[in-house]
Amino acid sequence: MSLTDSSSEQIAKAASVASTSLAILPSIERNDALTAIHRSLFQAKETILAANAHDVALASQAAADGELSQSALKRLDLSRPGKWDEMLQGILDVRELEDPGWNPPWSYSNQTLIEYAGLVLERIACPIGVLLIIFEARPEVIANIAALAIKSGNAAILKGGKESTASFLAISTAISSALGATAVPNAAIQLVTTRDDIASLLKCDKYIDLVIPRGSNELVRTTKERTRIPVLGHADGLCSIYIHPDADLQLSVRVVTDSKLDYPAACNSVETLLVHREALDTHLPAIASALLERGCSLRCDAASKTALSTALPAEKALLLQAAADEDYDTEFLSPILAIKTVVPPSGSTDEVALTLAIAHINSHSSHHTDAILTSSPSLAMKFKASVASACVFSNTSTRMADGMRFGFGTEVGISTNKIHARGPVGLEGLCIYKYIIDGSGHVAGDYGGADGKKWRHERLPID
Repeated sequence: MSLTDSSSEQIAKAASVASTSLAILPSIERNDALTAIHRSLFQAKETILAANAHDVALASQAAADGELSQSALKRLDLSRPGKWDEMLQGILDVRELEDPGWNPPWSYSNQTLIEYAGLVLERIACPIGVLLIIFEARPEVIANIAALAIKSGNAAILKGGKESTASFLAISTAISSALGATAVPNAAIQLVTTRDDIASLLKCDKYIDLVIPRGSNELVRTTKERTRIPVLGHADGLCSIYIHPDADLQLSVRVVTDSKLDYPAACNSVETLLVHREALDTHLPAIASALLERGCSLRCDAASKTALSTALPAEKALLLQAAADEDYDTEFLSPILAIKTVVPPSGSTDEVALTLAIAHINSHSSHHTDAILTSSPSLAMKFKASVASACVFSNTSTRMADGMRFGFGTEVGISTNKIHARGPVGLEGLCIYKYIIDGSGHVAGDYGGADGKKWRHERLPID
């Protein structure tokens, strides 16, 4: 592992060469590297947190001057309760996961007669190759990516943003020191320290196989526009919750408040609350009261604002704001929630209201995480089948969309792409596959035609 200021092409080429060695490194040696990283970071805690505090101080001033968003500031802070411990635990959790490499998900053979036996085709998991991770204001990404990349056998190039410079260097130094005594190739994990434009690395499609941007919407969109390399990520975390009238009230209050206020700056924080017309009087007042008591701003459509103005005490009703159309397409990343009423035709079935809610979500959602609160298994099932998002939940917080909570150890990010890696991306998302054939002189010319050998495809048990 190295801290480098080499040219972009040199960095990418070195990573490509190192990826070949890392891909075949025995699992025990990759696990030993993760143990070393965990130990080194644990021992360097005071140094790293001091560096992070320096970054946070500078970022706080930038936020006060309007040069940095409050959500970015919150993401930068490693002293947030639980964040440091979760970062370290994620490394150990990844270490304990089953090695994804050379673990064929299935295999089959072509066997027609006894003399033709022995031609076996397998599809096996393998690393993608070289990852380029660009992040801003997320110092824990260094540890997350290093752990997942090493475990999955991928080389990684990391480029941090200026907001996390001191944190980046402190964490990088600890990881570099740890890996120096392991079998992981030096160039397998490279931390780029140069301030040169990332554009040159984005042009290295000959050597880099996947780009993963972690940060603002602008970073993700700009990255996609400036490279021919495949990009894994999401531009927005515009998450929604739909409340059906049959939902349990206390469950609804707990789930919505957690989804919005557990960590408002997170991409899996709920931004839009869809409320069935019949739940305006039964559910929304208790939910709104709980949110307002914790400082959340509510932007309501006409129907929900009218219902809440009647149900809430005057001092709380005064805090309600009128929603604009753009609020339902906005990722606030702060204690703000847009509320919209689902109004089915009078006398219509529950499925009609559900269809309206689904249509709104599929039209306005960023396809990150969306949820329904209902006591009806059939409605929940239809919602989960019909919403076209990476994560679709019933009766639980949108904040559950997380690699650590899914048991992935940690994640390289959330993908809303409709590709093999979707939702929180862990080890499996960093692997592709290759086809392996073992034969004994078999040739394609022997098959086909009236007198040729006939194909027989049979699935074989996996050892």
